[in-house]
Amino acid sequence: MAAVGTESLADWPALAGIAGVEPAARLAREMERFGGFRRVAIVETFADLRELASRTFPRVILFDASLVDGVSLAVPLRQLTETAPVVVLGPAERQVEVARLVAEGDVDFVARAGDYIPLAAALIERRLRWAERSEGAVGPPWKELPGDVAEIFRHEINNPLTGVLGNAELVLAHRERLHSVDAQRLQTVVDLAVRLRETVRRLGNSWEAHCVKSA
Repeated sequence: MAAVGTESLADWPALAGIAGVEPAARLAREMERFGGFRRVAIVETFADLRELASRTFPRVILFDASLVDGVSLAVPLRQLTETAPVVVLGPAERQVEVARLVAEGDVDFVARAGDYIPLAAALIERRLRWAERSEGAVGPPWKELPGDVAEIFRHEINNPLTGVLGNAELVLAHRERLHSVDAQRLQTVVDLAVRLRETVRRLGNSWEAHCVKSA
């Protein structure tokens, strides 16, 4: 495992599973370019990526599709998005496999062609900023939360939000048929739903991390 930073892994906001020494090193350098030092832990296998994600509760995960060659991306992505939003790296022809998850707001796709690393780093940074805004807006009232609050968040809030995001994105896919004002309002709905989803995810993950530390 390669990594940037000196803090414990639990303090690192970004986790990446990426094939190749040079892409990994380039990603680490690009993350340092953003305002403030951004820490990213980097692993080379999908098994390590899943295991580390379950222990560290990252705010965003970078997932190189080549780590699961020959396998549909739907299953590994569903597993990873239970923990955090995912930026996927892959050949352009695989983007059709993630279209639904992109519409739901959990996934971004970057075609692994040309100079793709700066775009991947920028998407990671965007997700980190969304998470920080969500954390600043909502505090963790741990004493008032039931023990199964993480599951409640995922199933009672995230599932309806998935429907909102999916349907809104489907309508926006035909924005040329909409009045520009209506399209902008619908885009606002999508943006706010994504922010709410990030808040819910972070609270759930923070609660699980709190339970682990308290055990």
